[in-house]
Amino acid sequence: MTAVQTAPPAAPETARQVAHRRWRRSRGILIVLLALVIIGVVLAALRPKVRAEYLDPDSPGQQGARALVEITRQHGTPVTVARSVSAAAGAVNSNPDTLLVIARSERLTSTDLATLRALPGDRLLLEPSGDALEALAPGVETDGVTSGTISPACPLPAAADAGSIDLIGGQVYRAPAGATQCYLGDGRPSLVQLPVGGANVTVIGSGGPFTNERLTDAGDAALGMNLLGSRSNVVWLLPAPPPPGAGGQKSFTELVPFGVKLAVLQAVIAVVLVALWRARRLGPVVVEPLPVVVRSAEAVEGRARLYRSRGAGDRAAMALRAGALERLTALLGMPKSAASDPAMANEIVAGIAAHTGEPQAAIGAALYGPPPMDDAELVRLSGYLDELERQVRSS
Repeated sequence: MTAVQTAPPAAPETARQVAHRRWRRSRGILIVLLALVIIGVVLAALRPKVRAEYLDPDSPGQQGARALVEITRQHGTPVTVARSVSAAAGAVNSNPDTLLVIARSERLTSTDLATLRALPGDRLLLEPSGDALEALAPGVETDGVTSGTISPACPLPAAADAGSIDLIGGQVYRAPAGATQCYLGDGRPSLVQLPVGGANVTVIGSGGPFTNERLTDAGDAALGMNLLGSRSNVVWLLPAPPPPGAGGQKSFTELVPFGVKLAVLQAVIAVVLVALWRARRLGPVVVEPLPVVVRSAEAVEGRARLYRSRGAGDRAAMALRAGALERLTALLGMPKSAASDPAMANEIVAGIAAHTGEPQAAIGAALYGPPPMDDAELVRLSGYLDELERQVRSS
């Protein structure tokens, strides 16, 4: 066999070229990760912050309730601040003529609510959670939100004397028969008072009128003072957040919000409807037999004749070498990218020589040398590449 002259080895890539190539490959992933980080930061910045001072009777901030508490004390009604259910229970049991004000009821566990339900005296629930309503004000259910300033329109003295108040964004309720309903928005009350176990439970859908910021608006201060002054003693409960796991174990479906479940159901229905619509429109799949079956050998011979008619021996040699390199590198256990990496040429040639015993110069010329000069040399190159592949596979 006539050996083809060995081509000079390709110049190794510089560190800068390697870094540039790696950057081009990975920049898409980095851009996506950076975009996700930016979106996360923006969402975290835009997320409304939960203010720990909201309805805190000791807080002088705008969302605190210290002003109302101090005014109530100045009018002769003592106010005890409790930060736990046990402290509130002790204060209420020491004086049965006590109004228990419950704020931030979403922090209460089922055990806490059961303890509060067993206490004597009246209760005032500020923006109660659904669990708090069920436990402490049975029969009262949330039914939307309010909008605008509303007049009392009820016989409850505390509300009638206070007059109109601003309850924008507060909850409205469905109340059971026999309950006193005040501040009706679209026929639904924002304040409900009902007897429960020999005591009065008052539910108000917004704690805003009790905050320092809103105390001078409309009849907000009067309503708060009237409600808190209905008994000789007041205990204001602002519970601390419960420890993790205190609420008991919940299943995954219980933790998923109802809105998410509804959205998933709507998406499933939409997908089914689209599938039915498109299936009816497109009809069943039509199978058409091919008129001619072309054997793989004929396709190879046809391509060879095309190369020959166009004098494209260099293209044919390039295709032979590329295919041989892919198969040889796979047999040698090298990565798939090694076949197209010029920097791996010397390692590939050395590996083939170790398995076949052929001279490295001949192997390098066959795989990386110049294109054949004529058809005969192209045939010899093809045969030599086949022989190298056979020897490596059998070694």
